[in-house]
Formats: sequence, C-alpha cells, structure tokens
Amino acid sequence: MRKDVHFAIEWGIFLRLMTTESNEYRDQRLQHLEALRALGHAPFGGPFARTGTLAAIRAGYQEGATVRAAGRLMTIRDMGKSIFAHLYDGTDRFQVYAQKAALGDQAFEAFKLLDLGDHIGAVGSLFVTRTGEQSIKLESWALMSKALLPPPEKFHGLQDVEARYRQRYLDLVSNHNVRKVFDQRIRAIDAIRALLRGRGFAEVETPMIQAQAGGAAANPFVTRYEALAANMYLRIAPELYLKQLLVGGFDKVFELNRCFRNEGLSRTHNPEFTMLEIYEAYTDQRGMQRLIQDLITTVAQDVFGGLIVGEGERRIDFTLPWKERPYRELILERMGSDWFDLSLAEAQRRGDAAGLHIDPSWDMLMVTHEIYEKLIEKTLMQPTFVTRLPAALIPLAKACPDDATCADVFELVIGGTEIAPAYSELNDPLEQRRRLLAQSGGDATKLDEAFLTALEYGMPPAGGMGVGIDRLVMLLSGSDALRDVILFPQLRHK
Repeated sequence: MRKDVHFAIEWGIFLRLMTTESNEYRDQRLQHLEALRALGHAPFGGPFARTGTLAAIRAGYQEGATVRAAGRLMTIRDMGKSIFAHLYDGTDRFQVYAQKAALGDQAFEAFKLLDLGDHIGAVGSLFVTRTGEQSIKLESWALMSKALLPPPEKFHGLQDVEARYRQRYLDLVSNHNVRKVFDQRIRAIDAIRALLRGRGFAEVETPMIQAQAGGAAANPFVTRYEALAANMYLRIAPELYLKQLLVGGFDKVFELNRCFRNEGLSRTHNPEFTMLEIYEAYTDQRGMQRLIQDLITTVAQDVFGGLIVGEGERRIDFTLPWKERPYRELILERMGSDWFDLSLAEAQRRGDAAGLHIDPSWDMLMVTHEIYEKLIEKTLMQPTFVTRLPAALIPLAKACPDDATCADVFELVIGGTEIAPAYSELNDPLEQRRRLLAQSGGDATKLDEAFLTALEYGMPPAGGMGVGIDRLVMLLSGSDALRDVILFPQLRHK
C-alpha cells in the first residue's frame, strides 16, 4: 500500500474515534454551559483585568496579597467542600483553591460545573499550602470561555505526531517543551534583530510578489496578478532587491521574512520558510564570517543557555574558532586524490559505486556537487565554513582573486545541514550580465533587467549572507525536524 494512502486511512480512523468520544464529552459540556448560564455565568465572558501573568505573580509573590489572575483550567480536584485546581496562561501553572465557605453556595456550586480547558478569571489572596505550593484562595471568579471539547488525554500531551502538527494549538497547551521551543524561537529572533540594529544595520522590507523569481536557483511558486494580466512569483530570495538598496546608499541592511520554494518536504525543507538576509557594504565574505559567529554564539548563550547543545553524536560545540575547509579538499578526501583528473565516465562510475544515483547526463561539476551534498555535507557536524566552492555554481558571487574557477564564498554547515551561505558579492555589472545570461541558457528575457541596470549605477563591494532561521532554531533547540520549530508547518492534505 502506498505510504500516503496508509497515512490517510490511519488519520481517518483516528479522527472518527476522536470525534465519537469528543461528541459524548461535548454533550456533557453543553449541559454544563446551560447550567452555568442559568446560575448567571455567561459562558463567553468579556475583559478581565489581571494583576499580571501567572509567572509575574509567582515572581512577585507576597503572602496575603490580593491578585487577579486568568488562565485555562488544567486540573480539577474536587474535595467535597473545597476544590483545588491549576490555571495555565502560557507563562506558568498556578494553583487556585476554591472553598465553599469563602465563595458562597451558588458560586461554589457553579465552580463545580467547570471542565478542564475552561478559561476563568480568579480573584483572591496568595497563600502557601501545607505541601508548600503557592496558591490563590478564591474570593470570586468569572467564566471567560467555556471549552466545548475536552483537552487531549487530560493534558498529559498529544502523542499522535500528525495531530500535534495539524492541531498545534492543542500541542502548545498540552506539551510544555513545545511551548518552550517556540518561546525560544521568539527570543532568538529578538536577539538577532537587537544584535544587528546595535551594529548599525537597518531592517527593511522588499517585495514578496515579484515579476521574476531571482536571487537563487529554485523552483518558484507561480501566481496571477489579475490587475496587470501577468504571472507573478512568490520570492525565492530577497537578494536582488537588497543589493539595489546598497546601490541606493544603504550601507548595512537586513531583512527577516518569508521565502517560498516550490520543492519537496523533508526534515530540513519546508516550502515556506523564514530567511534572514544581510548585506554590508565595503566588506566581504570574511566580514560575514565574523558576523555569523557573533550572531550564533550570542543567541546560543543568551537564549539557549550555552555554547554546547545536544548530546552524544548530536553534541555541537560553538566555541570559537570554527573550522574552515576548502570544498576541493573535502572532495579529494572523500573520493581520492585523483578525482579531478578522472574522465567523466570514471567519475560517474565512482559516484554510482559510492551509493549515489548519478544521472548519465550530468557533467563533472554536477557529479562532484552531488557527492558534496549527499556524502560530505551530512558528515560536518561541528561548525564548519566550507569555502572556495565552484564559481559556476554561484553566479552572484565574486571569484577568488587567485583562482577564477572558485567563488569567494562560504557555506556554514552545522549538524550536517547548511545554515548560512555568504558571498563576496559580485558588483561588476558586465560580468554579472554575462553570468546570468549563461545561467538562463542564453535567454535574455529571463534576465532581471531592473537589477542589472541598478548595478550599472555602481554597487559598492559588499559581503552578503543568508541565514535559515528555521534550521538555526532547530539546531540550537535540539529539535528533530523543521516542523518542530515552525508553528504551522506545511503538511500533506488529509
């Protein structure tokens, strides 16, 4: 049976079982809703002024202080004339204590009609229980939102992997570690912005819908702009627009936003992803090396707790300096010192022997790069700058001064995955036109004339770099796949 068909059947069974059980609970919750309404508790309340988040209340705890808190009910323990429950608001869990004598008969009986997942507002005084737990003794409460469906497995956590991604809201509520990763992602992006702004970089925005998909080699998503009666493309990279800003006098710019590539789904690929692109005038790829080292080590220390992440084979040490390895050396180490002297036929044979599926139509460059991407890159676990890649692969970068066949670039590889490519940017408009024309197979209609015209007005020498934010967060958080660090990853249709 095909894998996708098998998944569809399993998912359908899961949904039917979940729906049957949920309907039973839902009917009971609807009864509770009507009973609460009859007791004067509107099931979907209005605003509720809070003293602060639950985390802030805990941090500023003062015995006997009156507080106003709100959150979702995570646990309920009915002890007869008293009830212990826990609230969760995304920052912390906090115990509340409802006592019949303190609330009064009606409010206490209404509290008994609450279900797991309901949102309530709580007003009361802080105290510590005999077991040493900080708690709120309720003086009054208000129903904020009645949950009509039950939480997954009483908030012990979603176990079905597909359900976790398709119903991320439940995943966030029931799995503390999942929420922690996304909080870290938010803080990491804040730290990146702060570092760049502190160094004089201006954050800018460039078009996501473009007349031509440029700046990288990838298959674009095509859309239709009806007002112009023209096909347009979701951008695959913002590079060409950011370079135009260098021409316009912005010496240091960055953009942190979405890019789109109409390609496959995998552990390290999502068709919609977050890219940080940085350009700085009057520097080169070596300036970008220094910048990315500072950026990643700062985020690792300030957000993820240190320069060493992961354990065992996945342990990565970000302590400086990082390794630098020329592309050619890596190829020779893996395939033999005579690799670049081989005939194409022999190189293809060796590639097949190494376990690759070599297309007979590939030339030596393509065979060699397949070896790098499939056999070498995944072995580079510790931070490694792979330098001097073939110039023919990178038409937007300057050639190395000592060898025109090599590009003055690096690819930063960590954990076996490319995290950040960077170039000494090509600013010769004549050479740039020649290269892009060669890349297009001689079709001048595919050239981005707006970009090439801008170059002719003079772009300063510059270093440029792209950083895959999803991959970086995946790496630093120790997550297994991109979809673990993207709130709503792309999934196959059910």
